[in-house]
Amino acid sequence: MTSLRVLTGITTTGTPHLGNYVGAIRPAVAASLNAGTESFYFLADYHALIKCEDPLRIQRSTLEIAASWLAAGLNPEKVFFYRQSDIPEIPELTWLLTCVTGKGLLNRAHAYKAAVDKNTAAGSDPDSDVTAGLFMYPVLMAADILMFKSHRIPVGRDQIQHIEMARDMASSFNHLYGEHFVLPEAAIEESVATLPGLDGRKMSKSYDNTIPLFAPREQLRKLIMGIVTDSRAPGEPKETEGSALFQIYQAFASAEETAALRSAYAAGIAWGDAKQMLFERIEREVAPMRERYEALIAHPDRIEATLIAGAEKARQLAAPFIRELRQAVGLRALNQQAGVRAARADKTALPAFKQYREKDGQFYFKLVDPKGTVLLQSTGYASPRDAGQAIARLQGEGPAALPALAPNLAPVQGVTSADIEQALQVLLDAADA
Repeated sequence: MTSLRVLTGITTTGTPHLGNYVGAIRPAVAASLNAGTESFYFLADYHALIKCEDPLRIQRSTLEIAASWLAAGLNPEKVFFYRQSDIPEIPELTWLLTCVTGKGLLNRAHAYKAAVDKNTAAGSDPDSDVTAGLFMYPVLMAADILMFKSHRIPVGRDQIQHIEMARDMASSFNHLYGEHFVLPEAAIEESVATLPGLDGRKMSKSYDNTIPLFAPREQLRKLIMGIVTDSRAPGEPKETEGSALFQIYQAFASAEETAALRSAYAAGIAWGDAKQMLFERIEREVAPMRERYEALIAHPDRIEATLIAGAEKARQLAAPFIRELRQAVGLRALNQQAGVRAARADKTALPAFKQYREKDGQFYFKLVDPKGTVLLQSTGYASPRDAGQAIARLQGEGPAALPALAPNLAPVQGVTSADIEQALQVLLDAADA
């Protein structure tokens, strides 16, 4: 497999808005045209069940999101574009991963921890209203990623942990049953625009401040005219810094157009005129797509056929891979030769380092024994390179590296220095063997 594989999932719980278009749809469609890249885009309707209990909303959202991506130029002939629930191999892989994933790993998932913290603060049972779906969310996400041996996963910083967890699950499976999974990497796009909404906060359905991507022309104009601005009168110079109107315009305009509006701000353009400029600029880009979108929405059978064809294409990869994994774990015909045994039967299990990023933005590592028990835990590092260099030193020097790295190591309850030194020595001896 020589192509770079990039995978993106879209949860089917809402209607796409301008922020989704600028931050995800437009750059993803552009990236799908890159030579040497296989792009996977899927509608995460299983994930939607965790967040939404309205069947009609999930169905409608699936239709709207699929139509939006196709109208924006995604070519289903050039990419893998499918609905998650049309790939039965994904829930099967979820179970296989569940069986190698420690509960302690899932306990640390940000969404689950946030729910527990909220309940604890309210004096409720820590797991009150926490579904198994929410708790197992990271495993399903890992199955989405690992099923197609994806190399890069474009995510926001709040999703990095899920990629690290997918790597942990893949490593655990590979350790037990041989090398089957590719370890994915999170791709953080620092330049991806985040649009403000009607009230100046981040555009989000949670704040009810969105501008639907394909709102009818007059509704789009009305919404734009409602963007919050300050009280400066026509003729008074206006600041571009912190101006939601200016930020949205900049996300659609060329450098020359942006410079012209900046000058108009300095010259005291009236807010009504600035909003009209924004409306006209967005409408120029969105109108052709809106026409395609409305034609697609009017013929849901066409979208359904596209998704079914996409699923068939994706299953050409998924079906043989799940057969390979079933074979690896022993789900075989009884008259079949055993073949290759599990990796752990052929070699001595070793301690392992795992590097990850936490919600605080810091990079950490830990040393775990073959059963997953944490023996050594680092404090936070500012960069993955620093954490990686510390790991390399421990791997290369063994117990001798501990004194120098002591300021960056946190105590682990119940683990002695002798336990740590023994594990490091085992790794050092294995490397020399």
